[in-house]
Amino acid sequence: MPTEDAKDQKPAEPDQQKPVEPGKKPEGDDAKKGDAGNKDDAGEKDDASKKDDAEKKKPLDPATKRRRIIIGVVVGIVVLVAGIAWWLYSRTYESTDDAQIDGHLNSIASRVGGTVRGVYVENDQPVKAGQPLVDLDPRDYEVQVAQAQATYEQAVALEAAEGPNVPITMTSNRSTVDVDAEGVTNGDAAVASAQHDYNSNNAKLDQAEANNRKSQSDLVRYKQLVDKGEISLSDYDQYVANAGSEAAAVEASRYAAASSAKVVEERSAQLRQQQSRLSEDKINSPRQVAIRQANVNSRRASADSAKAQLDAALLNLSYCHIVAPVDGIASQRSAEIGGRISQGQQLIVLVQTAGVWTTANFKETQLRKMHVGQRVNIKVDSLDESFEGEIENMPAATGDRSSLFPPENATGNYVKIVQRLPVRIRFNPNQRDLDKLRPGMSVEPKVHLD
Repeated sequence: MPTEDAKDQKPAEPDQQKPVEPGKKPEGDDAKKGDAGNKDDAGEKDDASKKDDAEKKKPLDPATKRRRIIIGVVVGIVVLVAGIAWWLYSRTYESTDDAQIDGHLNSIASRVGGTVRGVYVENDQPVKAGQPLVDLDPRDYEVQVAQAQATYEQAVALEAAEGPNVPITMTSNRSTVDVDAEGVTNGDAAVASAQHDYNSNNAKLDQAEANNRKSQSDLVRYKQLVDKGEISLSDYDQYVANAGSEAAAVEASRYAAASSAKVVEERSAQLRQQQSRLSEDKINSPRQVAIRQANVNSRRASADSAKAQLDAALLNLSYCHIVAPVDGIASQRSAEIGGRISQGQQLIVLVQTAGVWTTANFKETQLRKMHVGQRVNIKVDSLDESFEGEIENMPAATGDRSSLFPPENATGNYVKIVQRLPVRIRFNPNQRDLDKLRPGMSVEPKVHLD
Protein backbone atom coordinates (compact mmCIF):
# COMPACT_ATOMS: atom_id res chain seq x y z
CA MET A 1 0.00 0.00 0.00
CA PRO A 2 1.24 3.46 -0.69
CA THR A 3 2.42 5.53 2.13
CA GLU A 4 1.21 9.01 3.04
CA ASP A 5 4.44 10.48 1.67
CA ALA A 6 3.70 8.81 -1.62
CA LYS A 7 0.14 10.21 -1.61
CA ASP A 8 1.44 13.68 -0.94
CA GLN A 9 3.81 13.51 -3.88
CA LYS A 10 2.12 14.63 -7.18
CA PRO A 11 2.93 12.83 -10.40
CA ALA A 12 5.33 14.60 -12.64
CA GLU A 13 3.51 16.60 -15.40
CA PRO A 14 4.85 16.66 -18.95
CA ASP A 15 6.55 19.77 -20.07
CA GLN A 16 4.02 22.13 -21.48
CA GLN A 17 5.04 23.81 -24.69
CA LYS A 18 4.37 27.45 -24.78
CA PRO A 19 2.80 28.69 -27.94
CA VAL A 20 5.10 30.56 -30.18
CA GLU A 21 4.04 34.09 -30.80
CA PRO A 22 3.88 35.24 -34.36
CA GLY A 23 7.08 36.84 -35.52
CA LYS A 24 9.22 35.14 -32.86
CA LYS A 25 11.46 32.17 -33.34
CA PRO A 26 10.90 29.11 -31.12
CA GLU A 27 13.23 28.79 -28.17
CA GLY A 28 15.20 25.87 -26.81
CA ASP A 29 14.73 22.39 -28.20
CA ASP A 30 11.84 23.48 -30.36
CA ALA A 31 14.04 25.98 -32.10
CA LYS A 32 16.65 23.33 -32.76
CA LYS A 33 14.07 20.88 -34.12
CA GLY A 34 12.65 23.53 -36.37
CA ASP A 35 15.99 24.45 -37.78
CA ALA A 36 16.73 20.82 -38.53
CA GLY A 37 13.43 20.32 -40.35
CA ASN A 38 13.83 23.45 -42.44
CA LYS A 39 17.25 22.33 -43.51
CA ASP A 40 15.89 18.96 -44.68
CA ASP A 41 13.10 20.57 -46.70
CA ALA A 42 15.46 23.04 -48.30
CA GLY A 43 17.75 20.28 -49.31
CA GLU A 44 15.01 18.32 -51.00
CA LYS A 45 13.84 21.42 -52.93
CA ASP A 46 17.32 22.17 -54.11
CA ASP A 47 17.70 18.64 -55.43
CA ALA A 48 14.39 18.83 -57.37
CA SER A 49 15.27 22.17 -58.93
CA LYS A 50 18.64 20.90 -59.96
CA LYS A 51 17.01 17.93 -61.70
CA ASP A 52 14.56 20.22 -63.55
CA ASP A 53 17.32 22.49 -64.70
CA ALA A 54 19.23 19.53 -65.88
CA GLU A 55 16.28 18.28 -67.88
CA LYS A 56 15.70 21.73 -69.41
CA LYS A 57 19.30 22.07 -70.41
CA LYS A 58 19.20 18.62 -71.99
CA PRO A 59 18.97 19.07 -75.83
CA LEU A 60 15.72 17.93 -77.64
CA ASP A 61 15.67 15.00 -79.96
CA PRO A 62 15.76 16.29 -83.60
CA ALA A 63 12.77 14.13 -84.59
CA THR A 64 10.71 15.48 -81.72
CA LYS A 65 11.71 19.02 -82.56
CA ARG A 66 10.80 18.47 -86.24
CA ARG A 67 7.46 16.93 -85.30
CA ARG A 68 6.61 19.88 -83.07
CA ILE A 69 7.39 22.35 -85.85
CA ILE A 70 5.25 20.45 -88.36
CA ILE A 71 2.34 20.27 -85.94
CA GLY A 72 2.57 24.02 -85.28
CA VAL A 73 2.69 24.85 -88.98
CA VAL A 74 -0.27 22.55 -89.75
CA VAL A 75 -2.31 24.04 -86.91
CA GLY A 76 -1.52 27.55 -88.11
CA ILE A 77 -2.48 26.70 -91.70
CA VAL A 78 -5.74 25.07 -90.55
CA VAL A 79 -6.62 28.11 -88.44
CA LEU A 80 -5.78 30.47 -91.30
CA VAL A 81 -7.80 28.47 -93.84
CA ALA A 82 -10.73 28.19 -91.44
CA GLY A 83 -10.62 31.95 -90.81
CA ILE A 84 -10.48 32.74 -94.53
CA ALA A 85 -13.29 30.26 -95.26
CA TRP A 86 -15.42 31.70 -92.48
CA TRP A 87 -14.74 35.25 -93.71
CA LEU A 88 -15.65 34.34 -97.30
CA TYR A 89 -18.77 32.44 -96.21
CA SER A 90 -19.95 35.27 -93.95
CA ARG A 91 -19.95 37.57 -96.99
CA THR A 92 -22.49 35.33 -98.77
CA TYR A 93 -25.41 35.84 -96.36
CA GLU A 94 -27.00 38.26 -93.92
CA SER A 95 -28.84 37.12 -90.80
CA THR A 96 -30.56 38.60 -87.77
CA ASP A 97 -32.26 37.36 -84.63
CA ASP A 98 -34.58 40.40 -84.54
CA ALA A 99 -37.31 38.66 -86.53
CA GLN A 100 -40.67 37.05 -85.93
CA ILE A 101 -43.54 35.44 -87.81
CA ASP A 102 -46.43 37.75 -88.73
CA GLY A 103 -49.92 36.98 -89.95
CA HIS A 104 -53.32 38.50 -90.45
CA LEU A 105 -55.34 39.04 -87.27
CA ASN A 106 -58.97 39.52 -88.28
CA SER A 107 -60.91 41.44 -85.68
CA ILE A 108 -64.54 40.31 -85.80
CA ALA A 109 -66.75 43.18 -84.67
CA SER A 110 -70.50 43.62 -84.59
CA ARG A 111 -71.92 45.86 -87.32
CA VAL A 112 -75.06 46.49 -85.28
CA GLY A 113 -75.85 46.80 -81.60
CA GLY A 114 -77.90 44.27 -79.72
CA THR A 115 -78.02 41.48 -77.17
CA VAL A 116 -75.92 38.35 -77.63
CA ARG A 117 -78.14 35.30 -78.03
CA GLY A 118 -75.53 32.66 -78.85
CA VAL A 119 -71.75 32.17 -79.02
CA TYR A 120 -70.48 29.12 -80.88
CA VAL A 121 -66.67 29.18 -80.54
CA GLU A 122 -64.09 29.15 -77.76
CA ASN A 123 -60.57 30.55 -77.58
CA ASP A 124 -57.94 28.59 -79.58
CA GLN A 125 -60.67 26.73 -81.50
CA PRO A 126 -60.06 26.28 -85.25
CA VAL A 127 -62.84 27.69 -87.41
CA LYS A 128 -63.66 27.59 -91.11
CA ALA A 129 -64.89 30.40 -93.33
CA GLY A 130 -68.67 30.68 -93.07
CA GLN A 131 -68.84 28.97 -89.69
CA PRO A 132 -71.28 30.69 -87.25
CA LEU A 133 -69.56 32.66 -84.51
CA VAL A 134 -72.15 34.82 -82.71
CA ASP A 135 -75.91 35.40 -82.95
CA LEU A 136 -77.71 38.56 -81.78
CA ASP A 137 -81.37 38.93 -80.86
CA PRO A 138 -83.02 39.83 -84.22
CA ARG A 139 -86.51 40.91 -83.08
CA ASP A 140 -85.84 44.66 -83.07
CA TYR A 141 -84.50 44.47 -86.61
CA GLU A 142 -87.39 42.31 -87.78
CA VAL A 143 -89.74 45.13 -86.74
CA GLN A 144 -87.64 47.63 -88.68
CA VAL A 145 -87.81 45.38 -91.75
CA ALA A 146 -91.62 45.20 -91.53
CA GLN A 147 -91.89 48.97 -91.21
CA ALA A 148 -89.53 49.56 -94.15
CA GLN A 149 -91.48 47.02 -96.23
CA ALA A 150 -94.75 48.89 -95.63
CA THR A 151 -93.18 52.24 -96.51
CA TYR A 152 -91.77 50.80 -99.71
CA GLU A 153 -95.11 49.33 -100.79
CA GLN A 154 -96.84 52.67 -100.15
CA ALA A 155 -94.26 54.51 -102.25
CA VAL A 156 -94.67 52.01 -105.08
CA ALA A 157 -98.46 52.50 -105.03
CA LEU A 158 -98.14 56.29 -105.20
CA GLU A 159 -95.75 55.96 -108.11
CA ALA A 160 -98.23 53.71 -109.92
CA ALA A 161 -101.04 56.22 -109.32
CA GLU A 162 -98.99 59.15 -110.59
CA GLY A 163 -97.73 57.41 -113.71
CA PRO A 164 -100.89 57.68 -115.93
CA ASN A 165 -101.10 61.43 -115.38
CA VAL A 166 -98.34 62.00 -117.91
CA PRO A 167 -100.13 60.51 -120.96
CA ILE A 168 -103.43 62.02 -119.81
CA THR A 169 -101.86 65.47 -119.68
CA MET A 170 -100.22 64.97 -123.06
CA THR A 171 -103.55 64.00 -124.66
CA SER A 172 -105.40 66.86 -123.00
CA ASN A 173 -102.80 69.40 -124.07
CA ARG A 174 -102.80 68.09 -127.62
CA SER A 175 -106.60 68.46 -127.76
CA THR A 176 -106.44 71.97 -126.35
CA VAL A 177 -103.87 73.02 -128.93
CA ASP A 178 -106.03 71.56 -131.70
CA VAL A 179 -109.08 73.50 -130.45
CA ASP A 180 -107.07 76.68 -130.26
CA ALA A 181 -105.80 76.14 -133.81
CA GLU A 182 -109.39 75.72 -135.03
CA GLY A 183 -110.35 78.91 -133.17
CA VAL A 184 -107.56 80.76 -134.92
CA THR A 185 -108.83 79.45 -138.27
CA ASN A 186 -112.38 80.52 -137.46
CA GLY A 187 -111.10 83.90 -136.31
CA ASP A 188 -109.29 84.38 -139.60
CA ALA A 189 -112.52 83.57 -141.44
CA ALA A 190 -114.53 85.95 -139.26
CA VAL A 191 -112.05 88.77 -139.85
CA ALA A 192 -112.17 88.11 -143.60
CA SER A 193 -116.00 88.11 -143.59
CA ALA A 194 -116.12 91.32 -141.57
CA GLN A 195 -113.64 92.88 -143.97
CA HIS A 196 -115.85 91.90 -146.91
CA ASP A 197 -118.87 93.45 -145.20
CA TYR A 198 -116.88 96.61 -144.58
CA ASN A 199 -115.79 96.79 -148.19
CA SER A 200 -119.41 96.18 -149.34
CA ASN A 201 -120.74 98.91 -147.11
CA ASN A 202 -118.07 101.30 -148.37
CA ALA A 203 -119.16 100.54 -151.93
CA LYS A 204 -122.80 101.15 -151.00
CA LEU A 205 -121.72 104.43 -149.41
CA ASP A 206 -120.02 105.48 -152.60
CA GLN A 207 -123.14 104.50 -154.56
CA ALA A 208 -125.39 106.42 -152.20
CA GLU A 209 -123.17 109.46 -152.38
CA ALA A 210 -123.25 109.29 -156.20
CA ASN A 211 -127.05 108.97 -156.19
CA ASN A 212 -127.24 111.80 -153.68
CA ARG A 213 -125.14 114.04 -155.87
CA LYS A 214 -127.36 113.28 -158.88
CA SER A 215 -130.52 113.93 -156.87
CA GLN A 216 -129.14 117.20 -155.55
CA SER A 217 -128.26 118.26 -159.12
CA ASP A 218 -131.70 117.31 -160.34
CA LEU A 219 -133.24 119.20 -157.48
CA VAL A 220 -131.34 122.38 -158.41
CA ARG A 221 -132.18 121.97 -162.04
CA TYR A 222 -135.84 121.24 -161.38
CA LYS A 223 -136.01 124.17 -158.96
CA GLN A 224 -135.14 126.43 -161.86
CA LEU A 225 -137.77 124.76 -164.00
CA VAL A 226 -140.40 125.19 -161.29
CA ASP A 227 -139.48 128.82 -160.92
CA LYS A 228 -139.98 129.24 -164.70
CA GLY A 229 -143.26 127.30 -164.50
CA GLU A 230 -142.09 124.72 -166.93
CA ILE A 231 -142.93 121.78 -164.63
CA SER A 232 -145.60 121.26 -162.11
CA LEU A 233 -145.03 121.75 -158.42
CA SER A 234 -145.95 118.13 -157.71
CA ASP A 235 -143.16 116.93 -159.96
CA TYR A 236 -140.77 119.23 -158.15
CA ASP A 237 -141.88 117.87 -154.78
CA GLN A 238 -141.10 114.40 -156.07
CA TYR A 239 -137.56 115.45 -156.83
CA VAL A 240 -137.25 117.14 -153.45
CA ALA A 241 -138.30 113.87 -151.78
CA ASN A 242 -135.84 111.90 -153.89
CA ALA A 243 -133.05 114.29 -152.98
CA GLY A 244 -133.84 113.91 -149.25
CA SER A 245 -134.09 110.15 -149.60
CA GLU A 246 -130.71 109.91 -151.30
CA ALA A 247 -129.11 112.14 -148.65
CA ALA A 248 -130.56 109.86 -145.95
CA ALA A 249 -129.28 106.84 -147.87
CA VAL A 250 -125.80 108.38 -147.83
CA GLU A 251 -125.94 108.79 -144.07
CA ALA A 252 -127.21 105.24 -143.63
CA SER A 253 -124.43 103.86 -145.83
CA ARG A 254 -121.84 105.90 -143.91
CA TYR A 255 -123.06 104.47 -140.61
CA ALA A 256 -123.15 100.96 -142.05
CA ALA A 257 -119.55 101.35 -143.25
CA ALA A 258 -118.47 102.61 -139.81
CA SER A 259 -120.25 99.67 -138.17
CA SER A 260 -118.52 97.26 -140.53
CA ALA A 261 -115.14 98.77 -139.57
CA LYS A 262 -115.91 98.18 -135.90
CA VAL A 263 -116.84 94.57 -136.68
CA VAL A 264 -113.54 94.13 -138.48
CA GLU A 265 -111.68 95.49 -135.44
CA GLU A 266 -113.66 93.20 -133.12
CA ARG A 267 -113.00 90.13 -135.26
CA SER A 268 -109.31 91.06 -135.48
CA ALA A 269 -109.11 91.38 -131.68
CA GLN A 270 -110.78 87.99 -131.25
CA LEU A 271 -108.33 86.50 -133.74
CA ARG A 272 -105.35 87.94 -131.86
CA GLN A 273 -106.76 86.57 -128.59
CA GLN A 274 -107.19 83.13 -130.12
CA GLN A 275 -103.69 83.23 -131.55
CA SER A 276 -102.30 84.20 -128.13
CA ARG A 277 -104.19 81.33 -126.50
CA LEU A 278 -102.82 78.94 -129.11
CA SER A 279 -99.28 80.15 -128.56
CA GLU A 280 -99.66 79.92 -124.77
CA ASP A 281 -101.06 76.40 -124.95
CA LYS A 282 -98.25 75.32 -127.26
CA ILE A 283 -95.65 76.67 -124.84
CA ASN A 284 -97.32 75.42 -121.65
CA SER A 285 -98.19 71.99 -123.00
CA PRO A 286 -94.66 70.51 -122.68
CA ARG A 287 -94.23 72.29 -119.36
CA GLN A 288 -97.32 70.68 -117.95
CA VAL A 289 -96.12 67.32 -119.23
CA ALA A 290 -92.74 68.00 -117.60
CA ILE A 291 -94.46 68.80 -114.30
CA ARG A 292 -96.38 65.55 -114.46
CA GLN A 293 -93.21 63.68 -115.35
CA ALA A 294 -91.39 65.35 -112.45
CA ASN A 295 -94.13 64.21 -110.10
CA VAL A 296 -93.73 60.69 -111.42
CA ASN A 297 -89.96 60.89 -110.97
CA SER A 298 -90.44 62.19 -107.44
CA ARG A 299 -92.70 59.26 -106.65
CA ARG A 300 -90.17 56.90 -108.20
CA ALA A 301 -87.38 58.47 -106.13
CA SER A 302 -89.47 58.06 -103.01
CA ALA A 303 -89.98 54.42 -103.93
CA ASP A 304 -86.23 53.99 -104.49
CA SER A 305 -85.50 55.63 -101.14
CA ALA A 306 -87.98 53.34 -99.44
CA LYS A 307 -86.37 50.37 -101.21
CA ALA A 308 -82.95 51.46 -99.95
CA GLN A 309 -84.29 51.72 -96.41
CA LEU A 310 -85.78 48.25 -96.78
CA ASP A 311 -82.43 46.91 -98.00
CA ALA A 312 -80.66 48.57 -95.07
CA ALA A 313 -83.13 47.03 -92.64
CA LEU A 314 -82.59 43.61 -94.22
CA LEU A 315 -78.84 44.07 -93.97
CA ASN A 316 -79.07 45.00 -90.30
CA LEU A 317 -81.17 41.93 -89.75
CA SER A 318 -78.57 39.77 -91.51
CA TYR A 319 -75.81 41.30 -89.36
CA CYS A 320 -77.39 39.64 -86.33
CA HIS A 321 -75.88 36.38 -87.59
CA ILE A 322 -72.07 36.73 -87.49
CA VAL A 323 -69.98 34.15 -89.36
CA ALA A 324 -66.23 33.66 -89.84
CA PRO A 325 -64.96 35.50 -92.95
CA VAL A 326 -61.77 33.41 -93.19
CA ASP A 327 -60.22 30.21 -91.90
CA GLY A 328 -58.29 30.64 -88.69
CA ILE A 329 -58.11 30.12 -84.95
CA ALA A 330 -60.42 31.94 -82.55
CA SER A 331 -58.76 34.18 -79.98
CA GLN A 332 -59.59 37.00 -77.57
CA ARG A 333 -63.25 36.06 -77.30
CA SER A 334 -65.17 38.74 -75.41
CA ALA A 335 -68.76 37.92 -76.44
CA GLU A 336 -70.91 36.30 -73.77
CA ILE A 337 -74.52 35.17 -73.96
CA GLY A 338 -76.87 37.86 -72.65
CA GLY A 339 -74.28 40.62 -72.97
CA ARG A 340 -75.25 43.93 -74.53
CA ILE A 341 -72.88 45.03 -77.30
CA SER A 342 -72.64 48.22 -79.30
CA GLN A 343 -72.01 48.79 -82.98
CA GLY A 344 -68.37 48.20 -83.92
CA GLN A 345 -67.49 46.40 -80.68
CA GLN A 346 -64.86 43.67 -81.06
CA LEU A 347 -66.16 40.21 -80.22
CA ILE A 348 -63.54 37.71 -81.44
CA VAL A 349 -60.16 37.81 -83.17
CA LEU A 350 -59.45 35.23 -85.87
CA VAL A 351 -55.77 34.44 -86.35
CA GLN A 352 -55.09 33.25 -89.88
CA THR A 353 -52.61 30.39 -89.90
CA ALA A 354 -52.39 30.27 -93.68
CA GLY A 355 -50.35 32.83 -95.55
CA VAL A 356 -48.06 33.81 -92.67
CA TRP A 357 -44.80 35.60 -93.37
CA THR A 358 -41.64 36.67 -91.58
CA THR A 359 -40.82 40.25 -90.66
CA ALA A 360 -37.05 40.52 -90.24
CA ASN A 361 -35.64 43.78 -88.86
CA PHE A 362 -32.23 44.05 -90.54
CA LYS A 363 -29.76 46.79 -89.87
CA GLU A 364 -29.55 49.37 -92.60
CA THR A 365 -25.94 48.36 -93.24
CA GLN A 366 -27.10 44.81 -94.04
CA LEU A 367 -29.37 45.85 -96.92
CA ARG A 368 -26.64 46.75 -99.42
CA LYS A 369 -26.88 43.52 -101.41
CA MET A 370 -30.39 42.41 -100.47
CA HIS A 371 -33.22 42.53 -103.00
CA VAL A 372 -36.58 40.95 -103.75
CA GLY A 373 -36.47 37.27 -104.72
CA GLN A 374 -33.35 36.24 -102.79
CA ARG A 375 -33.43 32.81 -101.14
CA VAL A 376 -33.85 32.78 -97.35
CA ASN A 377 -33.37 30.01 -94.79
CA ILE A 378 -35.67 30.57 -91.80
CA LYS A 379 -34.98 28.79 -88.53
CA VAL A 380 -37.98 28.66 -86.19
CA ASP A 381 -36.93 28.54 -82.53
CA SER A 382 -40.07 26.91 -81.14
CA LEU A 383 -40.09 24.07 -83.69
CA ASP A 384 -36.30 23.74 -84.01
CA GLU A 385 -36.85 23.42 -87.75
CA SER A 386 -35.76 25.40 -90.77
CA PHE A 387 -37.96 26.53 -93.65
CA GLU A 388 -37.23 27.87 -97.08
CA GLY A 389 -38.49 31.23 -98.25
CA GLU A 390 -37.61 34.31 -100.27
CA ILE A 391 -37.68 38.06 -99.87
CA GLU A 392 -41.12 39.29 -100.92
CA ASN A 393 -40.88 43.04 -100.31
CA MET A 394 -38.21 45.49 -99.28
CA PRO A 395 -39.05 48.03 -96.55
CA ALA A 396 -40.51 51.45 -97.25
CA ALA A 397 -39.17 53.20 -94.14
CA THR A 398 -37.34 52.52 -90.91
CA GLY A 399 -39.16 51.38 -87.83
CA ASP A 400 -38.80 54.69 -86.01
CA ARG A 401 -40.50 56.53 -88.90
CA SER A 402 -43.51 54.24 -88.52
CA SER A 403 -43.77 54.69 -84.75
CA LEU A 404 -46.45 56.81 -83.14
CA PHE A 405 -43.89 59.31 -81.81
CA PRO A 406 -40.86 59.27 -84.14
CA PRO A 407 -37.64 60.71 -82.67
CA GLU A 408 -36.71 64.28 -83.52
CA ASN A 409 -32.96 64.46 -84.02
CA ALA A 410 -32.97 68.24 -84.32
CA THR A 411 -33.57 68.61 -80.56
CA GLY A 412 -30.93 67.99 -77.91
CA ASN A 413 -27.72 66.09 -78.44
CA TYR A 414 -27.60 63.73 -81.41
CA VAL A 415 -26.13 60.25 -81.23
CA LYS A 416 -25.99 58.28 -84.46
CA ILE A 417 -27.74 54.91 -84.14
CA VAL A 418 -27.82 52.25 -86.82
CA GLN A 419 -31.47 51.96 -87.82
CA ARG A 420 -33.37 48.76 -88.56
CA LEU A 421 -35.77 48.26 -91.45
CA PRO A 422 -38.46 45.53 -91.64
CA VAL A 423 -37.99 43.14 -94.56
CA ARG A 424 -40.97 40.95 -95.51
CA ILE A 425 -40.06 37.31 -96.21
CA ARG A 426 -42.61 34.82 -97.44
CA PHE A 427 -42.49 31.06 -96.89
CA ASN A 428 -42.29 28.78 -99.90
CA PRO A 429 -45.47 26.68 -100.19
CA ASN A 430 -45.83 22.92 -99.74
CA GLN A 431 -43.37 22.58 -96.87
CA ARG A 432 -43.79 20.24 -93.95
CA ASP A 433 -45.14 21.73 -90.69
CA LEU A 434 -46.11 25.06 -92.28
CA ASP A 435 -49.45 24.71 -90.53
CA LYS A 436 -47.67 24.80 -87.17
CA LEU A 437 -46.35 28.31 -87.66
CA ARG A 438 -48.06 31.00 -85.57
CA PRO A 439 -47.76 34.78 -85.62
CA GLY A 440 -45.32 36.05 -83.01
CA MET A 441 -42.91 33.09 -83.08
CA SER A 442 -39.24 34.05 -82.98
CA VAL A 443 -37.18 33.09 -86.02
CA GLU A 444 -33.67 33.58 -87.32
CA PRO A 445 -33.65 34.24 -91.08
CA LYS A 446 -30.52 33.87 -93.15
CA VAL A 447 -30.61 35.66 -96.52
CA HIS A 448 -28.34 34.16 -99.14
CA LEU A 449 -26.84 37.00 -101.17
CA ASP A 450 -26.46 36.40 -104.89
